Amino acid sequence: MAELYADVIVDISHEKLDKSFQYRVPEKLRAVLDTGMCVTIPFGSGNKLIRGYVIGISEACKFDPARTKDIRGVCENGVGVEDKMIALAAWLRRNYGCTMIQALKTVLPAKQSVKKLERKTIRRLMSREEIISLLGESERKRQNAKARLLRELAEQESIPREWVTGKLGVSSQTINSLEKAGAIRVVSASEFRNPVKLERADENRNILSGRQTEIAGEVMKDFDGGRPGTYLIHGITGSGKTEVYMVLIEEMLARGRQAIVLIPEIALTYQTLLRFYRRFGDRVSVMNSTLSQGEKYDQCERAKKGDIDIIIGPRSALFTPFPNLGIIVMDEEHEGSYKSETTPKYHTRETAMEVARLHGASVVLGSATPSLEAYYRAQTGKYKLFTMKERLTGGQLPKVYTVDLRQELKEGNRSIFSRKLQELLADRLQKGQQSILFLNRRGYAGFISCRACGQVVKCPHCDVSLSEHRNGMMICHYCGYSEPRPMLCPKCGSKYISGFRAGTQQIEEKLQEMFPGVRTLRMDADTTRAKDSYGQILAAFSNQEADVLIGTQMIVKGHDFPKVTLVGVLAADLSLSMGDYRAGEKTFQLLTQAVGRAGRGQLPGEAVVQTYQPDHYAVTYAAGQDYEGFYNEEILYREMMGYPPASHMLAVQVFSPEEGRGRCLAEQLAALSGIRAKAGDVGKSAKKQVEMQADCAEKMVLIGPAPASIGRINDIFRFVFYVKCAKYDKLIHIKDVLEQKIQMMQPMNELVQFDFDPMNTM
Repeated sequence: MAELYADVIVDISHEKLDKSFQYRVPEKLRAVLDTGMCVTIPFGSGNKLIRGYVIGISEACKFDPARTKDIRGVCENGVGVEDKMIALAAWLRRNYGCTMIQALKTVLPAKQSVKKLERKTIRRLMSREEIISLLGESERKRQNAKARLLRELAEQESIPREWVTGKLGVSSQTINSLEKAGAIRVVSASEFRNPVKLERADENRNILSGRQTEIAGEVMKDFDGGRPGTYLIHGITGSGKTEVYMVLIEEMLARGRQAIVLIPEIALTYQTLLRFYRRFGDRVSVMNSTLSQGEKYDQCERAKKGDIDIIIGPRSALFTPFPNLGIIVMDEEHEGSYKSETTPKYHTRETAMEVARLHGASVVLGSATPSLEAYYRAQTGKYKLFTMKERLTGGQLPKVYTVDLRQELKEGNRSIFSRKLQELLADRLQKGQQSILFLNRRGYAGFISCRACGQVVKCPHCDVSLSEHRNGMMICHYCGYSEPRPMLCPKCGSKYISGFRAGTQQIEEKLQEMFPGVRTLRMDADTTRAKDSYGQILAAFSNQEADVLIGTQMIVKGHDFPKVTLVGVLAADLSLSMGDYRAGEKTFQLLTQAVGRAGRGQLPGEAVVQTYQPDHYAVTYAAGQDYEGFYNEEILYREMMGYPPASHMLAVQVFSPEEGRGRCLAEQLAALSGIRAKAGDVGKSAKKQVEMQADCAEKMVLIGPAPASIGRINDIFRFVFYVKCAKYDKLIHIKDVLEQKIQMMQPMNELVQFDFDPMNTM
């Protein structure tokens, strides 16, 4: 029997993860040792016994076998925060396909070369009388800076040094001279960075409805009974889901537990943080990509030390190292941003359940438009379902008008705004109420096309259209390539070449032309690049500094503006043309969420949905706010086609700078065996495996390989094939087999990635 060797890391600080040591696996541990386990190993020349973590097991020995030491044993009590993080990384590696190093770098905080934040304080060493005596002497000598400092020290024993050098204008030289004279001492202390800069305000607590009390009580009853589970709260917009979250977190904190609150977008951080900070104060912090490396690292340290109890942020906040986690809340759980687009391509929902399992915690999912996956699992009993069908304010859902843009054009209206939307906008402006205009497009840019021959001007490096910008340039939003806008069609020479513009900036301009003096705010990818820009725009709109907020998807996700009584959805069906099996679901969710932003206060709301496909079921069910009707129709399609959640799907993505090599590798991988019944089956093709499983409930379906929907980005060719199977474990097995084959092939410039149940077909 061949020897087994384990790669072990002994230092899990982020910057040293790539350094591993190899140990022999003794025979007694062969059957039990697995990746991610904590082990005891002899280390160094003195063979001191220390703890390490297994990140890989193989038959290949990288060093002299005679000098390779044995693992002494598996740690039985490896239950610290770090141990759970290692176990989670091993789970990510197995379930999503990546190296252990990639998984570890995902779950562990990046320390890198972050310096500790130091706060310096000036403390007086002399008595108050002695300081006053020195003050008099300084005033006689007209040592004004020294006198200012001594005057403050006469009133207080210690002063922050930054205040002395800033507000008082005292130089370092003056401070040093007083320190040498024995009058003061400069004391340094390390301090954690705190990105939350809010003032605590008293919160008006809402009285819970009977349904809210019932939901919170049932979740806590399960938790206290040692049966923490996963719960889906399907609540219409404005039904009070956030209040349920806060009550549950309050209960968890009372039991000495901590909480993670996940939100899909950074844009939601400000409003969510404000609500939680008013309830829980300094025990709340945030984690997102706008923080500096130092701020991110310090929030992890504060969590480990118990300085904070609640963390709020997008999916990366899930890996906050709380030692005693009690609950994970995942708001707007249907959002696609919860799926990572970089390796490992994990889904936050599934990963949150694994984190909760490791900690014995509860998971609460909430949405007005749950993902089909979550609702399907609730229907099949895997999650516990709660519904909330009434708005807390007692108000009704908005009245929705669906406008057929084809009919508008026939009747002579060529404006971006339908006549109904123009009428309602004028009414809101007259009444001093606020409106939101939502467009599922980005910025000012649009593609350039020829009306004579249909030619679309594309990027020479990527199979996507170039986007026109106001400076007369056309830019590729994938690789950054740019060129001047052509005056004539490059294919047929026609002068009828123009841009298709449907950006937020153009909408803002047209709105200001139509209603002179209207106050507008724009929120899209271009206006939110600066740090804190999300919060500034939302705060300005919340303070009624604008009449109309215009934006892309980020403005319809979870925001609550009581003065908004009108929502206009422009080109509602653009997302139906994505060429993706989730297109109907995404369109329904976007429209329902957008419409739900209106009438959340005391005033009734209205919404206008402008579309070229008014009869599409995603549009009609969204206009009627009918989730169950949409789900019942969509799930039939998914079951018939074998798409998630009725089945599972693995996308194998191949990237190569050479088109031929990329296509060849994709074809080779697609031809490899997916399930090995016995050793001789390894070389069988995937199609042969499908034939072998014809009588099995777990049969697989192979789609492709083929060029990806965007076949080239930045001169890298992209190919993909899909494998569908009802059993997730079967797809994991396929991934494992392909990983082994890729290691044997050792492709030079090709990259292969795995994506389970992809949110987007690339």
